[in-house]
Amino acid sequence: MGGETKAFTLAQVSEHNTSKDCWLVIEGKVYDVTKFLEDHPGGDEVLLSSTGKDATDDFEDVGHSSTAKAMMDEFYVGDIDTATIPTKNKYTPPKQPHYNQDKTPDFIIKLLQFLVPLLILGIAVGIRFYTKSQ
Repeated sequence: MGGETKAFTLAQVSEHNTSKDCWLVIEGKVYDVTKFLEDHPGGDEVLLSSTGKDATDDFEDVGHSSTAKAMMDEFYVGDIDTATIPTKNKYTPPKQPHYNQDKTPDFIIKLLQFLVPLLILGIAVGIRFYTKSQ
């Protein structure tokens, strides 16, 4: 990696997307992997499918060895202009109504909805037995 490094836009890197000219962006660096396509253990299609975007996640997901990472130096051609890479949207959960931790009013209403009919039934059965025994 000589003195001055060249900066490429994502559009420039995206132009190199064939088996005869293949560039990748990994961790902000641009690599010309054209000569490595035939030797890549995962096949050339894996590399070709990662052109035109930031391939860092694809690269990391596979879990490359330290030897594979060391090999990258020989394919380095410059850095990516990070302003040209679209930012990833951070997941924002949907807005939900405020959770009311004080459930006392709801709990009392549900308890009464269960107990009042039960009490009425108990009174009715009690009156019936009381009047039959008289």
